[in-house]
Amino acid sequence: MESHEVIRQALDKGHVKEIAAKMGVSLSLVYKWGQRDEEEGSGASNPLDRVRQLYELTGDDQLIQWLCHKAEGVLVKNPPTGKLPGREVMPATQEIVQQFADLLSAISHAAADNCISQEESKKIRHEWDELKRFTERFVKWCEAGDFQHLADDLRRNHH
Repeated sequence: MESHEVIRQALDKGHVKEIAAKMGVSLSLVYKWGQRDEEEGSGASNPLDRVRQLYELTGDDQLIQWLCHKAEGVLVKNPPTGKLPGREVMPATQEIVQQFADLLSAISHAAADNCISQEESKKIRHEWDELKRFTERFVKWCEAGDFQHLADDLRRNHH
């Protein structure tokens, strides 16, 4: 689906005049965001295309991760395609258990004094997000039967 189509669907769920007013932009600009640039000549890059461009120029996953977090989700990158020999499941499952242990450790350390600070809260969030990301990748690789990429990812991202 193209970005303008996503925006058009989102606009169908809201009141366009209200959206434009709250965003401080013209009604016509909001409507232009829902049009294909090249065909309809809107001349207005929509916000999704601008964020995508910023991501492509910086390569910083935190841009997308922030958006996912605001939508109460988490970025999970798709695993690379293709299968290689030497698939090993056990190291991957052990890494999931270790990441879960890291999360529990962060929680128990933070709760030891019956008060969880902002910094401790950030540590817990980080460990939780890491566990979710890795487990989702593990499931994707399981579905694809591609455990070599999983093992390679473990070696690259091991704490």
